Amino acid sequence: MVSSVLYAVAGILLLVSFIKDKNKTKKSIKVAWMSFEKLVPIVLAMMLFIGITLAVLNQSVITTLIGSESGVLGAIIALIIGSIVSLPSFVAFPLGGTLLKAGAGYMQVAALVSTIMAVGIVSFPAEIKYFNKDIAVKRIVLSFMICIVFTAVIGMVM
Repeated sequence: MVSSVLYAVAGILLLVSFIKDKNKTKKSIKVAWMSFEKLVPIVLAMMLFIGITLAVLNQSVITTLIGSESGVLGAIIALIIGSIVSLPSFVAFPLGGTLLKAGAGYMQVAALVSTIMAVGIVSFPAEIKYFNKDIAVKRIVLSFMICIVFTAVIGMVM
């Protein structure tokens, strides 16, 4: 219901914009379409990654590696895996929810999701290019340390 209302409001506002200034509206639609085209391959790749991950890792594997019974070792595994992978929040959070439903522990999912979003070793070469090696290394190390603290807090609370 909410989605329908939002789409209707967006459509009405687009129509108002088109009536007010056709050229600006057309230009805005072109810019939005180009952004959409750039985003689609990324989203599809992430969906594919999650699908393959969940297909390969059945519930018993997830429970063994990062289940609540896996304890600190499971959190360390999750910290390492999450540090390598880099996903945006709109993919990482649903992945975390799916893993919880599949038997993963809260501390382990907190470790995985926090490092997925904060560390991202795969982006290291790009960071060196845009910043420098020293700053990139400091950012990754500091992010990893913060994720460890966050994981420990979640482990104590949950």
